[in-house]
Amino acid sequence: MTPPQAKTWPPRGRTPVVRVRGRSRRRISIAALTCYRPGHRSRLIYRPRRDDGNRDGRKSFSWRDYRDLLTAAHQQLGGPIVLIWDNLNVHKATDLRKRAAARDWPTIYHLPPYAPDLNPVEGIWSLLRRGWLSNVAFSTPEHLIQRIRHGLRHIQYRSHLIDGRLAETGLIIRPA
Repeated sequence: MTPPQAKTWPPRGRTPVVRVRGRSRRRISIAALTCYRPGHRSRLIYRPRRDDGNRDGRKSFSWRDYRDLLTAAHQQLGGPIVLIWDNLNVHKATDLRKRAAARDWPTIYHLPPYAPDLNPVEGIWSLLRRGWLSNVAFSTPEHLIQRIRHGLRHIQYRSHLIDGRLAETGLIIRPA
């Protein structure tokens, strides 16, 4: 709920002031998959999660949330999935690894530690922060979620933006 800051061009001599009601300890987490397949449109699949304080004291995604996201992605994409994950501790959770090993459709690789420049989803977050979330004072968590969804939907329907995040990483897709 703490508003991100961005630069703006105000009239000379008038400093812009954005009033914020107060900091909030509420948290909104987002998990996303950028999906690439040669000869097809790139896709973005995401899930926001609001911390409601009712889930085992956990404020972010659990391994079960990632399991559900992967199952939904598998159903949407209709085929095997090759996951290239960063080294988030939940991505390496034992229960998630067991679930993935029990299925024949996911193949999981991990990025090297401290390599956000190789993760296309980091580029998606950058677009979102610099565009739809900058210079906005969010009044409620619902307002924040609405702006997040609006920005991600905008990115989702413009596959060239998703392709650009892959190009930034220097990784390429080779046809099978």
